Amino acid sequence: MSSSFMTPIRRYFRNANRWLTQTPERALDQAYDAALMIKAIEDQHFNGEKISRHAGRHTENVLAYFETELRKYLKIAEVRLTEFKASRFVVDSTNSTLYNRSMTLTPGDREKADIILEKLQFIDAVLERYKPEVSRSKALVPVAQVQNPNVSARANANAYSAQRSQQVYAGDLSEEDDNSVLDKTGVLPRSILGTLNRIKRDLDPNSEQEVVQTFRNSKAKTLISMRLILLLIIVPLLTQQFSRTFVIGPIVDRIWEPEKQGIFINFELEEEALKEFNSFKERLEFDKMLGRAPDIANESAAGMEKLLQEKAQEIAASYSRTSAGAVKNVFADLFALIAFAIVLITNRRDVEILKNFIDETVYGLSDSAKAFIIILFTDMFVGFHSPHGWEVLLEGMARHLGLPASRDFIFLFIATFPVILDTIFKYWIFRYLNRISPSAVATYKNMNET
Repeated sequence: MSSSFMTPIRRYFRNANRWLTQTPERALDQAYDAALMIKAIEDQHFNGEKISRHAGRHTENVLAYFETELRKYLKIAEVRLTEFKASRFVVDSTNSTLYNRSMTLTPGDREKADIILEKLQFIDAVLERYKPEVSRSKALVPVAQVQNPNVSARANANAYSAQRSQQVYAGDLSEEDDNSVLDKTGVLPRSILGTLNRIKRDLDPNSEQEVVQTFRNSKAKTLISMRLILLLIIVPLLTQQFSRTFVIGPIVDRIWEPEKQGIFINFELEEEALKEFNSFKERLEFDKMLGRAPDIANESAAGMEKLLQEKAQEIAASYSRTSAGAVKNVFADLFALIAFAIVLITNRRDVEILKNFIDETVYGLSDSAKAFIIILFTDMFVGFHSPHGWEVLLEGMARHLGLPASRDFIFLFIATFPVILDTIFKYWIFRYLNRISPSAVATYKNMNET
């Protein structure tokens, strides 16, 4: 019996180990294929030069198609290279074909190592051509330069899209954009400086183009930020549900046996089951005294015992599924966390844009709106009624992961974490908000005192 139970587990771990061992080579091959596709497009349509609108004579729609393909293959190559590096770090170093301290590689291993090095060199050579140019400008989004006012708006839009697709983060910044939102302090009040800058821009003959560029910057930032926010929400959720339903669920259902692993994953579930069983038993006895119990219970004590046994089996099956579900949640949440980290790592530039977008949105609110949001968050997370919310949240999280809800830990968390949050809020208000918007701080104090 034990042998038959361990056989699928050994087979699963053997297949998982084989898949993990082959992951570096598989990821490198996929990155190499993506680089080959980029090189093929360059050779066939751009005379071996870099894919750009300056390297060949193509229409706007054809260029847009090639730029879409370029973005796709660049993303595949970057992701697979990251997977190659991470998997090689995880795989045992004794299986490495690139380097071995004992220098006992076979001729086949040396040939394989040479092939891996050639592929890496080719991939680096292709990706190097499309790395963004280093610029002193701090612009986070591209700016389409309008050279000819007679050019159609669609051509200008396509030119802007091409610059965005190549991830060229360049452009001239105005004096207002050159500094961070947190650094806008000086000798003169900001309102006077803002008025002078506005008059200066109005008198500038190129102000119309600057307004268009600023609008395009803002639009691009908003689109990129919304896309990243949706990715950070949707990708982990889909990963959690998909892995729980199609990967982890079948494995746990196959190997989970209540007779061996136990029905209850923690003592709290066992106490809940006992309370439910005792409640059913007391209700059944009460109905029997009133003559409303089922006929099988009224006939004899054996009938009563049969009903109680059936109820106990039903409760055991229900809580066994709950325990197995908690195990599934742990691994599914781990997969979701990995997916969240991968989205952040593969979109580092977009994360910077999102941070800039949040700063501009928060600091661009009116004074009353800032005060309202601060009071809402502080009362919700560190206010008088917040301990009840933290208690419900921690108990729900513990139940989701199948952990016993320790009252001592919950009370210790409530006694320390909200205090830390309150200190952070106060420091942010004193250190940053008080410098940028003193009127918002005054509004916040007035609203908080009323």
